[in-house]
Amino acid sequence: MRKLITTCLSMCLAWTVQAQFNPQKEIDYCANQALKTIQSLPKEGQGKNIPRSIDKDKTDWRYVDYKDWCSGFWSGALWYLYEGTKNPEFKVQAKRFDKQLKPLSQEKAFDHDLGFQIFCSYGNGYRLTADASYKKVILATADTLATLYNPKVGTILSWPREVKKFGAHNTIIDNMINLELLFWAAKNGKHKELYNIAEKHALTTMKNHFRDDHTSYHVVLYDSLTGKKIKGITHQGYADHTMWARGQSWAIYGFTMCYRFTKNPQFLDFAQKVTDVYLKNLPDDSLIPYWDFNTPEIPNTTRDASAAAVTASALFELATYVKSPTKKALYLSKAKKMVESLSSPEYQSRKVNNAFLLHSTGNRPINGEVDASIIYGDYYYLEALLKYKKLLKRN
Repeated sequence: MRKLITTCLSMCLAWTVQAQFNPQKEIDYCANQALKTIQSLPKEGQGKNIPRSIDKDKTDWRYVDYKDWCSGFWSGALWYLYEGTKNPEFKVQAKRFDKQLKPLSQEKAFDHDLGFQIFCSYGNGYRLTADASYKKVILATADTLATLYNPKVGTILSWPREVKKFGAHNTIIDNMINLELLFWAAKNGKHKELYNIAEKHALTTMKNHFRDDHTSYHVVLYDSLTGKKIKGITHQGYADHTMWARGQSWAIYGFTMCYRFTKNPQFLDFAQKVTDVYLKNLPDDSLIPYWDFNTPEIPNTTRDASAAAVTASALFELATYVKSPTKKALYLSKAKKMVESLSSPEYQSRKVNNAFLLHSTGNRPINGEVDASIIYGDYYYLEALLKYKKLLKRN
């Protein structure tokens, strides 16, 4: 009887904690952190001033310019904060940083990251303001991204700079997220071929980028002339055969987004398959993955809060598409727990630094941004909080 009572009390306590979680409180926390960052930013004309990351045990942001692949996440987060708080200061600051990114719509494509850079920033800005000049930049950037498409391969070239090194056309799993720019532009612009490029890239990736158990390679190399797959390798994971956490999260998010635009049931089915293998192998304690699911260093290695943030945001959306009530409930419960874990004292930056989150891992094989605060982790965490908030409003 005592055991039964204890169990019931534990379940009630767990439910109370979950029921009391307030996404708006955490959005406001992010807003306060961002305001502190704004106060500490370099002044205009003093070089690089876009926040990217804060190293472990440091307090200062590392700044980049508009060419860095992470350059759009800061203004994207500012737009989300404007949406979540209605504070006009965030709108002013977002527009300030968007201006720095505009050359990306006018220059030759450097790599595939134009979606991260422009759709996170200008995309959110247009969604919230309907500013026609923003739409113009988005459409022009989509056309630029499309120049990297190789019809023989059926994918966008991710890293033109690495073609000589690899001796092949390369496509990385991260590229799935940038398809959103193309799908949106096809729907809202004149170049409908962009839809075909995005869909073909997703179908080719689905065919070639995954092992039999639906875990993702980071990079797949293709023969540029014949389109034949050469091999799958890693760049930021532990080894070619392992499941790099953020790479799998890009797949979950990417195929969920592809279903949103295409309603192709193949993408919905595949989004669930890449999700289920991720969830099956997560640590039970907090649902925050180690940086690579198969590194032999576990448990004596770093987690990746950014992968959890990306996955949580994707699961809030994926849950709205699945038909099975059981699967829907599973995805929602996991997404909620991920966000709640990220909102705990263990993962929020709070007084440690001005970022939102701690414990993201960027590129561990080269010791880059290990156990750090990284801007894309903050961006997707905030995105997940906004989705959580909307879910509570609907219910």
